[in-house]
Amino acid sequence: MDLSVGVVMTQWRGARVAVLALILIWSGCGDTFRPVAVPIAPPPPDPKSFHFVLVISENGPNNAGASTRIDVSGDTNVGVATVGLAPVHATLLPNGNRIYVANSLEDTVSSYAPSNATLVTTTSLPPGSGPIFMHTTENGTVYVANLGNNTNVPPTLPTVAAISTATNVVTNNIVLGFSPIVLAETPDAKKLYAVGGGNGAVSINTIDKSVNPVITDSSLGSPVWVVTRSDSQRAYVLNQGTGKVMVIDTSSDAVLGSVSVGAGANFMLYDKTRSRLYVTNPTANTVTALDASVDPTNPPNPPLFVVPVPASPHSVAALADGSRIYVASVVVSGGSATSQITVINASDGSVRTTIPLSTVGIDTANPTGCGAPNPFAQPLARFRVFVAASADSSRVYVTNCDAGNTTIIRTADDTEVLNVPAPLSDFPTQNGANPPPQNPVFVLAGP
Repeated sequence: MDLSVGVVMTQWRGARVAVLALILIWSGCGDTFRPVAVPIAPPPPDPKSFHFVLVISENGPNNAGASTRIDVSGDTNVGVATVGLAPVHATLLPNGNRIYVANSLEDTVSSYAPSNATLVTTTSLPPGSGPIFMHTTENGTVYVANLGNNTNVPPTLPTVAAISTATNVVTNNIVLGFSPIVLAETPDAKKLYAVGGGNGAVSINTIDKSVNPVITDSSLGSPVWVVTRSDSQRAYVLNQGTGKVMVIDTSSDAVLGSVSVGAGANFMLYDKTRSRLYVTNPTANTVTALDASVDPTNPPNPPLFVVPVPASPHSVAALADGSRIYVASVVVSGGSATSQITVINASDGSVRTTIPLSTVGIDTANPTGCGAPNPFAQPLARFRVFVAASADSSRVYVTNCDAGNTTIIRTADDTEVLNVPAPLSDFPTQNGANPPPQNPVFVLAGP
């Protein structure tokens, strides 16, 4: 008998058994313990980490308007959303997750996430509402000012509508005794102020949506703007008729006094960095700076500065770093509109530079709405030019209704870097050419 053969066979059988045992062990382990290299994808960038602005454009009274998102870092158009007829104003939720647009000629509000311009939700308002202004300091509720319509049968009463951001439906229609044109909510979300309608000024309790007693004072006359202070302790009402800024104690709605900025003043901005009010006046062609950290009339507190600016200033923006303000002006003469920006040092009110924007012919063939004799009437644009600053203070954006574009200004050297055209309109074309662009009427900066 050959013992070596038996030994070899025994070794071979043992090796085979060992291999089979290893196979069984490996199969029992499953995929979890296999040494497989799986590539790990990095998390996608958070859209909120990028600064942006949103431009609202009209497209005539019979065609849907647009909301365009412009990326601050790249100076590029990164998305266009289709909204309703004659959009005039918009607001962003404080968290920046959703924009709401007032469509003045179809009694609706369009809303969408800035990161997804293709999914737009429409919130219906009662027929004849005439939405004209949006505002909120809450993430759960947004408010829209509705002019109302006396010619409807029965008449549509002026209201402030509260819209739930969870469902995008109207939860409250708050009836007012006047047509509201501007809203301002306190940062603590306890009160919402509404002004307009000749001499109308009132606050609304945002908890139960009840209307507080009407605010009255001799300084009240044709109120056109209202803002609130960052500590929620004061509200300021700009009165175009009397030319005064009225100071309101928000705890009681008592009028603490007023300060004159000149009859005809049309726009007011609250700068939370310096705690100031900046007021433009196209009648006096000035911009006035007021110290909002103290009450302007107790003790008497004169303006910090009053700066002459080119004719017809329409709006003003302040950089978040507190260094400068930018005043947008437009002059209409001889069938053309000439716009420019005046850059003012916030430290002392000195004029740093003037930036010419454009001189364009006024489109009389199409209903652009740019030439509003009354900026608070439908369906005309509220702002022929409007200005806003990016959250990082690196850019300033100017919408130009007549030019059909948005000018981007680099604040490092106060230089115009780009004109972003609005989306093409649905106006008739001539000789096979492209139609003119839509007409930008408002711009707001994202977080």
